[in-house]
Amino acid sequence: MKAAAFTESGGPEVLRTMDLPDPQAGPGQVRVRVRAAGVQPFDAAVRAGWAPPAATDLSWPRVPGNEFAGVVDQVGDGAGWSVGDEVLGFNVLRCYAEYVVVGANQITAKPASMPWTVAGGFTAGTQTAYLALRQLGVGQGDTVLIHAAAGSVGTAAVQLARLWGASVIGTASEANQEYVSSLGATPVVYGEGLADRVRALAPGGVHAVLDGAGGDALDLSLTLVKERQRVLTLVDHGRAESLGVQLVRGERTPERLAEVAAMYARGELSFLVRRTYALDEAAEAHREIETGHGRGKVVLTV
Repeated sequence: MKAAAFTESGGPEVLRTMDLPDPQAGPGQVRVRVRAAGVQPFDAAVRAGWAPPAATDLSWPRVPGNEFAGVVDQVGDGAGWSVGDEVLGFNVLRCYAEYVVVGANQITAKPASMPWTVAGGFTAGTQTAYLALRQLGVGQGDTVLIHAAAGSVGTAAVQLARLWGASVIGTASEANQEYVSSLGATPVVYGEGLADRVRALAPGGVHAVLDGAGGDALDLSLTLVKERQRVLTLVDHGRAESLGVQLVRGERTPERLAEVAAMYARGELSFLVRRTYALDEAAEAHREIETGHGRGKVVLTV
């Protein structure tokens, strides 16, 4: 099979298309012919040399990618799926490839109305947003501040918080203000005076913060909420403990993925793919996500 892989850690340029042995499904596993795979900062960190704690195989060449969509083409004993099933799912690594083998409990059925490009990049952002908001206890009557509201996690978080009864203020660049508004949030631009702008928009106070930006955005968030345990950062991991704020806990599950996929199918949750790249353009996809700008998701088509 063809895969976007690397034989040494480094910048995006280490990613290249390689011919690797086709993986085989064992008991309780399925092999999926990948149609699309999401690209995210997690993958860039792996490429740069980070070893995810949950990774069970860090042999070389190393194939990044931890979310995908495709068609089941091989079923191991007891897996409970059928050849030809259209699915989306998750893994720790190895999704930037023509085939990926995963446990039968790492996939769910792809809604017929969901395009392949959406399905390939859907898993990580939606489940991260879901887990984070549940940890923060977001619900009816809350006012939630979401930093980086135009990104893939922010896009899902704004909509989920609104579905669960909260009001949302979303920070984003000037170019993404209209997009954030279309998701159901009150948009606000980054920059000097942000805390005052947020206070003006939330006279009753901010109850919880989901931080996808880190740095100054996280610091000012601490001045806006009464309880630091209702602040969760997705990016500033090194400072979370000393600041007394939360990091995302919990694991992705097929049940939760099925729930958010059903929301998409009902029209309750939209998901924007901003750009697609071919598998042999994985390095370019990594260069784009490492700019830290842009709305929605970057996806590889396989």
